[in-house]
Amino acid sequence: MTDLRERTHELPAPVPEKAVKLPGAGRSIAKHTGLILLTLVMLYPVIWMVVSSLRPNEEIFRSPGVLPDSFRFENYSEGWTALASPFGHYLINSAIVVLGCILGNLVSCSMAAYAFARLEFTGKKLWFAIMLGTIMLPIHVIIVPQYVMFSQFGWINTFLPLIVPKLLATDAFFVFLMVQFIRGLPRELDEAARIDGAGHPRIFLQVILPLMLPALATTTIFTFIWTWNDFFSQLIYLTDPEMYTVPVALRSYVDATVSTSWGSMFAMSVVSLLPIFLAFLVGQRFLIKGIATTGIK
Repeated sequence: MTDLRERTHELPAPVPEKAVKLPGAGRSIAKHTGLILLTLVMLYPVIWMVVSSLRPNEEIFRSPGVLPDSFRFENYSEGWTALASPFGHYLINSAIVVLGCILGNLVSCSMAAYAFARLEFTGKKLWFAIMLGTIMLPIHVIIVPQYVMFSQFGWINTFLPLIVPKLLATDAFFVFLMVQFIRGLPRELDEAARIDGAGHPRIFLQVILPLMLPALATTTIFTFIWTWNDFFSQLIYLTDPEMYTVPVALRSYVDATVSTSWGSMFAMSVVSLLPIFLAFLVGQRFLIKGIATTGIK
């Protein structure tokens, strides 16, 4: 009994709980501080653009800081009516193109993905490899033959060259994303529906499609952002100012022959960023879920 008491006294004293947690808390504070500073550095161009949209034209490039000396809210009203049509006209044009592209990608890419994931047909692996290979083709390689073809169709200066290709599952990235998602769904669901007499159209519409909500939401958000910010294709096919979308209309504010109204351009740039910000804010939960549940299996 005496030996047990002596051994007990020889044991080291317990370390206070605060002493154990302090190093971990310090690392956490340092990590979050670094992330906040990195976020501020990445957001600085956006913050500078928002501040510049409220500055007089002659002060925008004179003071590069983010604290304006004076505010000029007239930049927004002047920028809204500076072009041939009100800026809302170009927002509507972009909305038409974006909605058409979203609908086309959701319908065509989901159907193509179901075919690659669930159907068996001759040359399936070959066609899938060719489809993946198109991801590596830059748009600058195919823009010339596409322009010639659409010009022969009489589609130049219309929204058709921007929307119709989306109805043909030309975005291989979204096809691949949905294929990976469908492959993660148990085939027992298909077999149970087939026992009840369902064919492939019914299985796709009533079984697979409702379970693809995260992948469909991811496709919607990415299509919205990429199409809304697309400048090159819209500049090539849209030549009439009445058909301009937001990216092409913003370019019209810059004129090499006269003085550029930088304040109005930055103001309308801020307006054009609001739909993207709202779309990401609303669909962030679905976007994260879609990316997390769709991987290479």
